[in-house]
Amino acid sequence: MAGLGDLMALVRDLGAIEKKLEAMQGELGARMVEGAAGGGMVVATVNGRLELVGLKLDPEVVNADDIDLLQDMIKAAVSQANAKAREVERELMAKHLGDLKFPPGMESLIR
Repeated sequence: MAGLGDLMALVRDLGAIEKKLEAMQGELGARMVEGAAGGGMVVATVNGRLELVGLKLDPEVVNADDIDLLQDMIKAAVSQANAKAREVERELMAKHLGDLKFPPGMESLIR
């Protein structure tokens, strides 16, 4: 029944958890990561909330005859940036919520 006790402790600490989550969301919004494709010809900037906040295209990559390649590079750059942002999110979850005692089997929620 230790798991139930841990769950009850989490319920009692909901106010503190909410404050930690708010702080984490603020940090996520401020953290920027980049993903690149085409040797840096396409660079996507994403914040920790997985919001696309910037996109840079080298003029040489813009070719009306090969729009498919440009689209593929944009998708690749955004995907890479999102993967980095998810890693930032995992790090901040561990930082802000790592001291919480989760019931057995729920620890993976923050890791």
